[in-house]
Amino acid sequence: MHDDLSARAKAWLAEDPDPDTRAELAALLDAGDTEALADRFSGTLQFGTAGLRGELGAGPMRMNRAVVIRAAAGLAGYLRARGQGDGLVVIGYDARYKSADFARDTAAVMTGAGLRAAVLPRPLPTPVLAFAVRHLGAVAGVEVTASHNPPRDNGYKVYLGGGSQIVPPADADIAAEIEAVAALADVPRPEGGWETLDDSVLQAYLARTDAVLAPGSARTARTVYTAMHGVGRDTLLAAFARAGFPAPVLVAEQADPDPAFPTVAFPNPEEPGAMDLAFARARQTRPDLVIANDPDADRCAVAVPVGDDGWRMLRGDEVGALLAAHLVRRGARGTFAESIVSSSLLGRIAEKAGLPYEETLTGFKWIARVPGLRYGYEEALGYCVDPDGVRDKDGITAALLVTELASELKESGRTLLDLLDDLAVEHGLHATDQLSVRVRDLSVIADAMRRLRERPPAALAGLAITRAEDLSEGTAALPPTDGLRYTLDGARVIVRPSGTEPKLKCYLEVVEPVDGHTGLAAARARAEERLAALKRDLAAAAGI
Repeated sequence: MHDDLSARAKAWLAEDPDPDTRAELAALLDAGDTEALADRFSGTLQFGTAGLRGELGAGPMRMNRAVVIRAAAGLAGYLRARGQGDGLVVIGYDARYKSADFARDTAAVMTGAGLRAAVLPRPLPTPVLAFAVRHLGAVAGVEVTASHNPPRDNGYKVYLGGGSQIVPPADADIAAEIEAVAALADVPRPEGGWETLDDSVLQAYLARTDAVLAPGSARTARTVYTAMHGVGRDTLLAAFARAGFPAPVLVAEQADPDPAFPTVAFPNPEEPGAMDLAFARARQTRPDLVIANDPDADRCAVAVPVGDDGWRMLRGDEVGALLAAHLVRRGARGTFAESIVSSSLLGRIAEKAGLPYEETLTGFKWIARVPGLRYGYEEALGYCVDPDGVRDKDGITAALLVTELASELKESGRTLLDLLDDLAVEHGLHATDQLSVRVRDLSVIADAMRRLRERPPAALAGLAITRAEDLSEGTAALPPTDGLRYTLDGARVIVRPSGTEPKLKCYLEVVEPVDGHTGLAAARARAEERLAALKRDLAAAAGI
């Protein structure tokens, strides 16, 4: 074994506070497993605008208590350097492996640094933490979660005062403070001194959900609900009961928090097979909607009945447009916003309603900062329907709002699909799809981006590219980001590496004119054909 690698591993082992990861690392050292050790000590898990996220395990390239303690010390140093050293930091956590340990370590570090720390009473949805930051006037918040990542992952998401996630340059400044942390023994971590909150913050969040619904609106839609083995169930059920909706029928196999996520390959409603149990329950009970949260309940998936016994997942862009149309009809005022990878239909809806509209970079950390925000969404099932309460995506309030819309449509004998048809006739059919490639070797993603930059396509799906933008250079409206945007006649393509998973993501949209309701079928057939051609040609151009 390389002497330097062995020395780094032994130094890490000497200060690792977790017996589980100490045992793992000791076993690797005893076995002389150079490959596994090199994988864990090839660098450090990078702190960025998504905070930290990675696989659990020993060493600086994994999520573990030593990495979290350093991250917490870095955040504390950042706050103290900005005169907020006596402020409140609120800490939430999900039900994943080690989440409660990471939350306690964060509270101890904050307390040792002279800040006040308050931990939510148990695993709760991420939106409750985002709400708590604003509600309690905290200078920062931390949510320990890996959202919909695989079971072996965990993460560390940071919010600053105001309840929005960090954006540059705060991420780099915090990362610099983390780098400045020397030995863990130098980080004070008292055994107590922080507060464990009671249910009053959760009750305040639930009271705030009342603002999402219109007084006296219909509340009749029946739902099947899955928490996807996460922490959303109790909060969503309480919110639905408060609102007076019929109690959702639970997918029992996925109702309890379980960090192993035993019934799904990936605990993400968008992944193939993840909704199979929910659809099976729906075929038994025949509700109006199927609703799913991801494990930390900041995302909301919606499915609707089709035919006699079928169910169709709505795309995030479809739900985003439906909620926008519903808010417009209710007289909402303020700015409607979305990320650049989401459907351009939102802009058409806002323009027709005379409302301001903004596009941002990918991520709610950007959407939440739009001045005068009234509604924001992102195609990856994220919706911010009450920005004054939660300045982030919120799968609980989104579920309430879409169920209200379904109820109102139901009262007039209509469905969400009928409203989507109306929007297509009014604004053109906006059809979206994704080409998403999950990789083990991140160099595959870098190679694809480099290939597209060095040999950009002149046309895709038979459509000439009228404008090609390298978003790493920034635009007049957007700061730089690693991405490529192609504008075509009646279509748009964006290619970017995922910020949270080892994926290359390509976002496709085609817009087809619709000749009345009778022309919808033909428009959909044309759009499906065009999207398939875009996927094929883009994959060839990127070499994936």
